Amino acid sequence: VQLQASGGGLVQAGGSLRLSCAAAGSGFTINAMGWYRQAPGEQRELVAAITSAGTTNYADSVKGRFTISRDNAKNTVYLQMKSLKPEDTAVYYCNAVIRRTWTEYAHDYWGQGTQVTVSS
Repeated sequence: VQLQASGGGLVQAGGSLRLSCAAAGSGFTINAMGWYRQAPGEQRELVAAITSAGTTNYADSVKGRFTISRDNAKNTVYLQMKSLKPEDTAVYYCNAVIRRTWTEYAHDYWGQGTQVTVSS
């Protein structure tokens, strides 16, 4: 199973971006999906997560500005980012908790990361 992220880029403060991440492969079930970010010199942090039932969770710093959603039929998770701030600048990684059909155990899978840069 591979996660392919897209949608990063350079945007001015106050602007918007939409990230997408699709899981490709066969023989799997996706539980939770989410987005993390890592700024230079910082630890990776959770930005937003969504369960298979659609329950969402956000970091306090992005509440009211970011929206996470998913399309289960497409095995895709999205992150709509609005009112972007320079402090949102980071590499954004998608994450999925995936169970292969031949096992009862689920594991974390990560996308390759996409750069988001917000200029002031």
